[in-house]
Amino acid sequence: MTDQQHAAAEPDPGPDGLGAPPPGTGPRDAVPPAEGEPPHAPEVPRKFRRDRRHKMLGGVCAGLGRQCDMDPVIFRVVLAVLSATGGIGLIFYGFVWLFVPYDDDDENEVRKLLTGRVDGQALAAVLFALVGCGVLLSMLKNGSVLAFSVVLSLLLAGAGYWSQHRGAPDPDPLAAQAVADAPPEAQAPPVPASYPSWWRDPIVKDGSHVGGTGYLWGPSDTGDRDVAAAVSIARDTSRPGVRARTEPKPRGPRWIGGWVFLLALVAGGLGTGLTWDDRALGTSLQTGLACALIVFGLGIAVSAFLGRTGAGSIFLAVVTAALLAASAALPKDITTQWVRTYWTPTAAADVRENYDLGTGVGTLDLTHLDLGKGQTVTTTAEVGIGRLKVVVPKDAIVKLSIDVGVGDIQLPGEDKKDVDVEPGKSKELTLSPTGKAGGTLDIDLHVGIGQAEVARAAS
Repeated sequence: MTDQQHAAAEPDPGPDGLGAPPPGTGPRDAVPPAEGEPPHAPEVPRKFRRDRRHKMLGGVCAGLGRQCDMDPVIFRVVLAVLSATGGIGLIFYGFVWLFVPYDDDDENEVRKLLTGRVDGQALAAVLFALVGCGVLLSMLKNGSVLAFSVVLSLLLAGAGYWSQHRGAPDPDPLAAQAVADAPPEAQAPPVPASYPSWWRDPIVKDGSHVGGTGYLWGPSDTGDRDVAAAVSIARDTSRPGVRARTEPKPRGPRWIGGWVFLLALVAGGLGTGLTWDDRALGTSLQTGLACALIVFGLGIAVSAFLGRTGAGSIFLAVVTAALLAASAALPKDITTQWVRTYWTPTAAADVRENYDLGTGVGTLDLTHLDLGKGQTVTTTAEVGIGRLKVVVPKDAIVKLSIDVGVGDIQLPGEDKKDVDVEPGKSKELTLSPTGKAGGTLDIDLHVGIGQAEVARAAS
């Protein structure tokens, strides 16, 4: 190799005499990020979580406001309206309270319930969902209210979606791919604030377990234990089997459940008594049960923060909600007074189109009618709960259409002692005259709960 070739093979010295800079470090090349600094990428949307710091009850509305970048008061007002007009707000709030954890927690209330940790927060969420379902069942026949609730829910959802995505820049695919390919950042191991729960710990030989509890039933509360001991366990500097022993905080007496039950009885009795005389049976029962359910809800909500909620209050609230849903299915024509009524038209012109009785015994006596041949009289008789009896003339052709929701049907010639109570009984038949043929009676009989009886007049 000549001297010229050797000089050409050697790199040109740089301004400092140390040679040319390596490739990739020129002024036009990109500067790599500093060590430990992740590549720049668009902010990843946060998952929806309940907000513990700004909560009023369960932090649902506060979490929605933070997620959608809206004032939480908007969600609180709209959900309150939806709760009163169909129960959709209570159902939504209760289920979100159960299935969405707090922003500083990884476990939701359902998981805590399934692992045996039951506290007032979880029970209050269950109560919200149950009360909402009961209110929704009672509003199923009110289509206008449900339509208003659905429209309002869609408007709120649309406003939240628009507020969340307004002004959001389009994500950069290259930056997102760089973030995905970047190695995970090294983090220090977390310091546990508590010991493992009782269902993961070995049980002591005498069957006992150390520690107090903040739950109604379940594992011991670990918030009162020594923080220094927890740190030493995280650093693996403590001796195995040694635990900090602290006396659990004494809990007050659980007297609030009895007071809630008594107040619910008083509220239910007042609500039913004030509407007993001038309202239907179903409406009166719904008023009383709704008042009792409101008292149970307030009691459980208050006791959830006092830590004195009992399982008996939750059970009674569930039973009350079930009774409220059942009372909503009662016919509206059932009254609270047991009445005996006799209808005795004496001429065909006196026969009304409809005879109606809410609760009691109604007797329609048509034996005084003198129907001419070819003359037809049509009527309808209804009883909500009780007994409906129709007496027809011996010389009339009777066309019957009988419908009984739950009860029995008695026809001429049948043994009155043979009572067969079944749901959904109906019959359509024609009775021939026992004497000289006259006119025709076309009768529709309807009984909600009870007995429908058809009898012939004596000869």
